[in-house]
Amino acid sequence: MKTTASYIRVCTFLLIAYILIELTVETNGNSAFIEEPLSWLVLGMIALFAIAIEISLAALQNILFLSLKPDAQERYALAQKIKKEKQFKWLKDIYLKLLDSKPVAQEDEIILDHNYDGIKELDNNLPPWWVYGFYATIVFGMIYMIRFHVFNDYTQREEYETEMAEAKIAIEEYKKTAKDLVDVNTVTLLTDASDISAGKAIFTANCVACHKADGGGGIGPNLTDRYWILGGGIKNIFRTISEGGRDGKGMVAWKQTLKPAEMAQVASYIITLEGATPAEPKEAQGELWIDPDAPKKEQSKEEIQELASDSTSVALNE
Repeated sequence: MKTTASYIRVCTFLLIAYILIELTVETNGNSAFIEEPLSWLVLGMIALFAIAIEISLAALQNILFLSLKPDAQERYALAQKIKKEKQFKWLKDIYLKLLDSKPVAQEDEIILDHNYDGIKELDNNLPPWWVYGFYATIVFGMIYMIRFHVFNDYTQREEYETEMAEAKIAIEEYKKTAKDLVDVNTVTLLTDASDISAGKAIFTANCVACHKADGGGGIGPNLTDRYWILGGGIKNIFRTISEGGRDGKGMVAWKQTLKPAEMAQVASYIITLEGATPAEPKEAQGELWIDPDAPKKEQSKEEIQELASDSTSVALNE
């Protein structure tokens, strides 16, 4: 393999073999060379076979050349030389035009008069590829300036706002499946039966020792009434479960034991206990909780008397 044509033939043969292997080997959407490592072995054998053919052809050509008479060998060598010079001549001509440099035999035409310690300087032109590239940057700069700074066709602020809007949508889509990203600021009341059931299981496994199975309260406060020591509502209950009681008193912090999604589930389950009738309810503790986000409605006379009664009862117990 001493000629460019030999390399081109081998590379073309390998490319065809590669495509055929990809088309014939059944895969699950990945490359055949990933799904089936044996494909590499097949391609390697094909490459060796192609190289062996080229070497054999070159050896045969060499034998035929040696069998020629001397004058025939000279004519053949001359023909090969001329053929090699003409090979890719168009590409070589384009390359020389892009450089626009003088051949070594003609460099005496562009030698400058001055020299430094015998070192002379050539007055070569700038390569056309560089000059045209420089002109292209000028044209690009003018178009860019007119479009973005004169007509304000598209600004970086618009690009920033567009990307931020796309990012927010992507984040919201991600949060739908990444429940453990929930925190005290983003937690919401869960109402699905599966979440409530999971919250009940967590409550039964971790909370009944202090609050009893029906939420009536024991060591811990009653969870079925409307009074809360650290505030009610999903956010306050989630915070209490996560961080524990204030000043190191009361319940422990469960954030090291439960995942955020699990704390949201158990907090949602606790809210469902409000209004239940436990077997041995503990007296109310804390302050009456009224959800500020709940829709306001006009309270009846009976509800006002009930709230007043509850407040008096708590005051007496304290």
